[in-house]
Amino acid sequence: MDTTGVIIACKNDISHRIIAEQLKKHSIKRRYQAIVYGTFKVKEGTVEGAIGRSKTDRKKMAIVPDGKPAITHYRLIKNYTSSNGNNFAHIECELETGRTHQIRVHLASIGHPLLGDEVYGAAKNPFKLQGQTLHAEMFGFIHPKTGRYMEFHAPLPEYFKKLLINF
Repeated sequence: MDTTGVIIACKNDISHRIIAEQLKKHSIKRRYQAIVYGTFKVKEGTVEGAIGRSKTDRKKMAIVPDGKPAITHYRLIKNYTSSNGNNFAHIECELETGRTHQIRVHLASIGHPLLGDEVYGAAKNPFKLQGQTLHAEMFGFIHPKTGRYMEFHAPLPEYFKKLLINF
């Protein structure tokens, strides 16, 4: 929800089971682009933290000791300082695992919540956004019927591009 980009839909139960098995084995490749609060001093990094239901807010996910293992790799594309002096970064994320709200939880845990994320980030942001700045740029998997590797890409949406140009 509120994420743009590649969406994969299975047309039958067999395909669904095969894709679900690939997800379970972490063999599906997923790459996202995001705009987050703050700037990065390092060019790339990894966030590891088990994710499960928050103990204080059952509607949210959080890094918790008894959660499921989750690993997110990130790479800095560019740091920005907006005209009003706020700092943001445009980053790329690759998931090694796929937990509910994984990118949002992991980035917020290191002090870089997604711009526009009202659940894990700031309730207000200085821009008029229709959701969070998270874009599913690429999705790669083994096709359930042909057995061939397939990769799908989606270009950045216009609002995302305009935001980056206006920083």
